[in-house]
Amino acid sequence: MIKISDLTLLQRVALETLWGITKCLAVMPYWVKFYLLEPILYFVLAHVVHYRRRVVDENLRNAFPEKSDEELRAIKRGFYHNLAEVFVGTFNMVYMPDAKRKRYISTADFATFYPQVEGRDIIVLLAHHGLWELGLFWGQECPTHMTLGVYHELHSKVLDLFYQRLRTTEHSIPVQKKELMRFYLLNRKEGIARRRMALGLIADQHPNIPILPDTRWYRFLNQDTVFFDGAEQLALRYGMPVWFADFERVAKGRYRITFELLYDGVEQVEKHTVTERYVQRLEQMIRRNPELWMWSHRRWKHKRHVED
Repeated sequence: MIKISDLTLLQRVALETLWGITKCLAVMPYWVKFYLLEPILYFVLAHVVHYRRRVVDENLRNAFPEKSDEELRAIKRGFYHNLAEVFVGTFNMVYMPDAKRKRYISTADFATFYPQVEGRDIIVLLAHHGLWELGLFWGQECPTHMTLGVYHELHSKVLDLFYQRLRTTEHSIPVQKKELMRFYLLNRKEGIARRRMALGLIADQHPNIPILPDTRWYRFLNQDTVFFDGAEQLALRYGMPVWFADFERVAKGRYRITFELLYDGVEQVEKHTVTERYVQRLEQMIRRNPELWMWSHRRWKHKRHVED
């Protein structure tokens, strides 16, 4: 994991400048951020720089061949609005004490969810859907668990440390994906500050794995798709329940999470079953509000050969 000592003096200045600017944005009134800055950013992304427009168009056409051009254009407009909101909402998290967090993220039916996870390490599977970074803050309602925000190291050291700082709260800590297994095993017995662990994994991105003849393909949004199954392997090996985090947008920048059990940590299941359940539940969430998913990702880099 990158540390502040790894930065040059210029990089440290850049980091603190970026943090200072975003904190100034974060303390602005809600209407300024989401009804003034967000539309401006939307216009720039959609109509000035045309951010990854070809990728977005191709992904939407392949995912929804049954939709008309007008319907696809509407989803694309909604996507760029959501993308602008993700930027604004992420900056908004730079200054977010508990009282403020409760206005932006809540957990549905927590009284039912909590008794099922009390005293247990769990895995929470998320997606690049809506303002997913808010998922780090569900722990404000569950003080017995520490959320591990599992992430890929960024190429920019400044941005990597910016997001590390953003994801470090009294309820959450960032952990690099490549270090997750070692980190979990080291802390599995005692927990973290006497708190059990909730491993938050964003599992919908393109996996950086080789495509082999026995690679498992899943049918996802009308396309054969590869998914990383590390969460399933961890769950089966250590008997950890797996929950799906369903994000529902209730207002600009504000979400409610519903946790749905995919695997209880005890059930005897076939290989790939847990991942398949995640894929199916993910598609349901995307189809409900397709504009909230990150269509600009090059999700389908790998194509399945006909002979497979």
